[in-house]
Amino acid sequence: MPDAGADIARNRALWTVVNAQFTDEDAYRAWAAKEPTWGLFRVPERDLGVLGDVAGLDVLELGCGTAYLSGWMARRGARPVGVDLTPEQLATAARCQQRFGLAFPLVEADAEHVPLVDESFDLVISEYGASVWCRPDRWVAEAARLLRPGGRLVFVTNSVLATLCVPAEEGFAQERLMRPQRGLYRVEWPGGGVEYHPSHGEWIRVLSVNGFVVQALHELYAPADAATHQYYDIATAQWASQWPVEDLWAARLIS
Repeated sequence: MPDAGADIARNRALWTVVNAQFTDEDAYRAWAAKEPTWGLFRVPERDLGVLGDVAGLDVLELGCGTAYLSGWMARRGARPVGVDLTPEQLATAARCQQRFGLAFPLVEADAEHVPLVDESFDLVISEYGASVWCRPDRWVAEAARLLRPGGRLVFVTNSVLATLCVPAEEGFAQERLMRPQRGLYRVEWPGGGVEYHPSHGEWIRVLSVNGFVVQALHELYAPADAATHQYYDIATAQWASQWPVEDLWAARLIS
């Protein structure tokens, strides 16, 4: 396995570039959404019911980026904390807080090594944050450490199928397998960045070893009226209307 520190540095550099490609207005639009949604095609939380009532909960977002998901949680009465390894992303998040009149802690840290106290949170969430960009065994262990007994973990990743159908040189998912599943774990993209894509079996193993029991696995499709995302080229709306483009996991810490 290549050096983890090098992967972290590479991902921080990538997201510094990505952050520069978006304006604050792009971030403001995400913050202004009236209800939580999941994934590239914005599947409404009301259709899934994964989060439940978050009022009064201590919520940790691992790999928060511009922290719009934490912003949604704050408006629903939660006490969120956002963690991200890219200073530029957190700076954008701070400007969004000022724009929308919300204040909650933003912590610059790698989600595999979070400088926060054990058993401090009721809910840990990650949407294309730690769930994709950090080593699963390390960040899930951190989530378990930071959760109180009975706490919940909710995270979104690319679906296993979408990962198998995306060409090695990047681009939209195809209607055929483009890479073998056996041995697929660490994916190094030519455009910069290292992602982690375990199989469903590996996710279950990692969660179980760290004391979680899986409550649900939602396979997300594009809604009928969805348009292909203008920036992220994982899959077209047409592809994602036929095959699951994302996996949304929900688990509870039992030990």
